[in-house]
Amino acid sequence: MPDPHPSHAGHRPGSGWIIIAAIIVFGTILVAGTISRIHSRHQLHSGNVAASVPTVTVVHPGGSAVDTLILPGMLQAWYSAPVYARTSGYLKRWYVDIGEKVQEGQLLAEIDTPDVDLQLAAARAALGTRTAQRDLARITSRRWDRLNAQNAVSQQETDERRGNLAAGEATRHEAAAEVGRLETLSGFKHIVAPFSGVVTSRATDIGALIVAGTSTTQPLFTVSDVTRLRLYVRIPQAYAARMRDGLVTHFTVPDYQGRTFEARLFHSSDAVDSQSGSMLVQLIYDNTDNLLKPGAYAQISFTFHGHGEMAAPSVRIPASSLLFRQDGTTVAMVDGSNHVRIQHVSILTDFGTELEVTGLTPQSLVINNPMDDIRDGDEVKPRENGHAS
Repeated sequence: MPDPHPSHAGHRPGSGWIIIAAIIVFGTILVAGTISRIHSRHQLHSGNVAASVPTVTVVHPGGSAVDTLILPGMLQAWYSAPVYARTSGYLKRWYVDIGEKVQEGQLLAEIDTPDVDLQLAAARAALGTRTAQRDLARITSRRWDRLNAQNAVSQQETDERRGNLAAGEATRHEAAAEVGRLETLSGFKHIVAPFSGVVTSRATDIGALIVAGTSTTQPLFTVSDVTRLRLYVRIPQAYAARMRDGLVTHFTVPDYQGRTFEARLFHSSDAVDSQSGSMLVQLIYDNTDNLLKPGAYAQISFTFHGHGEMAAPSVRIPASSLLFRQDGTTVAMVDGSNHVRIQHVSILTDFGTELEVTGLTPQSLVINNPMDDIRDGDEVKPRENGHAS
């Protein structure tokens, strides 16, 4: 009798579970792949977004302007006069040598002037002759005036005698002037000090030929007043506006190592030299103790204390951080959320690679070398580069 429920050929128990497991595995692989692709796409998007945010170098502004400026200078005497001979001859005697102190009008040397002495004697003799001729003309003129009053002589003859008197008077004045000139020239045989000071040079000796009035004439002496000294120094244009009369400075000299001297600004040229870009200033040092010498080299130290108590605080930034826009001079700053903030600044002093400006604080984060197209609100990634020097 046949089986009412015959079994199908090839059917094995548990084959359905295998199919289900395969489906689950396939689905898992599909889901994992999908998730992986989504994650990769998200990472790619994040990378693109991160790449679009530029990295910038930021610096903290430095302190206020350079406090100390050291420059070379040269000491010069308050007065320095080369003493020349005004008459020719031979040096008869000198009375002072280098380093000696002299008073105004003190005799320094004498010149023997035989030629001038003879000329003076001749001029005085000529003056005597002219005086005698003038006196004779005066007597003659008076005599002819009396005769003319008696109608004894003509008016023409009387006028001629008066003319002779006037001519005689004029020639006598001429002779007297020549005597005065030669007396003055003879007085120059005495070389005297033009003012009180120190003899800093002597370029003659006894018997030396003195020739006055030529282009090759050398000074016989040099007298210098060294009770005060002038100190000349050239200031860069960046500091020219800070030069004020009475500014106290300090300087050193090689012959007094470790010692500092004080000088005050006396005057400035108030003009910047176009070739050197500097301004000449004059300092005064009280040399009553006669410690320093004219012509000496010095190193002058200028110390500045900002731009005044009422001035806005200033800081230093690199010149490369400036942005020149239509609305003025600005810099790009980074705020706490790493976004750009455009800040207006005012330039006080240009030091070349650095600028002294107002409008910032030492805590500001200033972008160095900002992009030309940087805008307010742009997101950036700051990378600090320290403080401005």
